[in-house]
Amino acid sequence: MFKRFSLTRGSTAPCPRWLAVLGAAAVLWTGAAQADAWPSRPLRIIVPYTAGGAVDALARLTGQYLTGRLGQPILVENKPGAGSNIGMEAAANAPADGYTLLMAANSLATNNWLYPNLRFNGLRDFAPVAQIGYAPLMIVVPAASPARTLQDLLAAARKAPGTLSYASSGNGSSSHLAGESLKLAAQIDVLHVPYRGAAPAMTDLLGGRISYMPVNPAEAVEHIRAGKLRALAVAARERLSILPEVPTAAEAGLPGFEEAVWWGLVAPAGTPPDIIARLNREVRAALEEPAMTKRLGELGVIARPGPAAQFADFIKSETARAGRVIEVAHIQSN
Repeated sequence: MFKRFSLTRGSTAPCPRWLAVLGAAAVLWTGAAQADAWPSRPLRIIVPYTAGGAVDALARLTGQYLTGRLGQPILVENKPGAGSNIGMEAAANAPADGYTLLMAANSLATNNWLYPNLRFNGLRDFAPVAQIGYAPLMIVVPAASPARTLQDLLAAARKAPGTLSYASSGNGSSSHLAGESLKLAAQIDVLHVPYRGAAPAMTDLLGGRISYMPVNPAEAVEHIRAGKLRALAVAARERLSILPEVPTAAEAGLPGFEEAVWWGLVAPAGTPPDIIARLNREVRAALEEPAMTKRLGELGVIARPGPAAQFADFIKSETARAGRVIEVAHIQSN
């Protein structure tokens, strides 16, 4: 017969059932302790672009607020090159422990279409954390341009096909896709002139060597206010608070033309869901702080707080949309 064991005082006999319960509790306690311990050391945000640009500025601003909320330093690490693929690949291959994040932008949605041999996938290899915000693009022309409105520009393009030109910051860039989207929406034939970055493109635009350019408002607002550029339309449903006099594309006679640059934090796929949830809460809380909202506005960024699932759906839709434009316009990487 089997003996009955009990955990009475002084008993030293084992009890398999109670040991199993205690063992399970210990595992749960250990997991909870590990979750509560995060973060126990500094985090890093990989920026796949050079220091000093819009993505870098947003990463540092976001890191500043997260440092205060998480109680750990947030280090920004710039890893530019290969159309942002070097930084994105480094983030995709980082340990999925919540200590490495990527400040993602439009290239997360476009690069798998533009570079078919990438060793990572923008949808498969990242876990969306939170969108930071977006900036609708504007169509701007040099101050000396005869085009006073968007319809003036489109009429000139239709009158002399192939003679007008638009600048972009490079093949596959957000300004390139916006330029091709405008061509498709307005049914015009214009020449695309790619540059190696927004700065040289802006130089030629200001010099009148380019007919127009789709730009991030933050890159053009000072030139517009100084009278060196003229903004014809903003590719959004609403006017911009920093340039309220600029009409939307719909108001300018081209409904449905909406283009924007966007930014958000993603983590390596497999990052624990509780860490993703905590990061999302902290980012959303930071975006609701008046000082951060004000600073984002100064950068021309519209804050877009929301759950991680919403950001995931947005990335999927942007990836599909970018693929359609890239295929129809036959866009290739540099």
